[in-house]
Amino acid sequence: MILELADIRIHPGQNAAFDEAIARGLREVISKAKGFQGYKVNKGIESPERYILQIFWETLEDHTVGFRGGDLFPQWRAIVGPFFAQPPVVEHFDLLVKSA
Repeated sequence: MILELADIRIHPGQNAAFDEAIARGLREVISKAKGFQGYKVNKGIESPERYILQIFWETLEDHTVGFRGGDLFPQWRAIVGPFFAQPPVVEHFDLLVKSA
């Protein structure tokens, strides 16, 4: 399993609308992608305009090629992109150790 970690910063004062948009985008768009395994979203306490989005993919290519290169990515960006104060920083991780 691959973890996609996206560090998202949104424009101030748009939290309520973004909270709804990211939930809708995950539910209606990303969840339909090949290799999608699940997600988590955390909102900053000290920095409420900062969100950490974790998406779990079966393979790296499911995200980088299948999702990013397919029809779903523009749909996702149309929903959440207008809220971005800057482009998200996105990295991928392999699982090393997991608790029981």
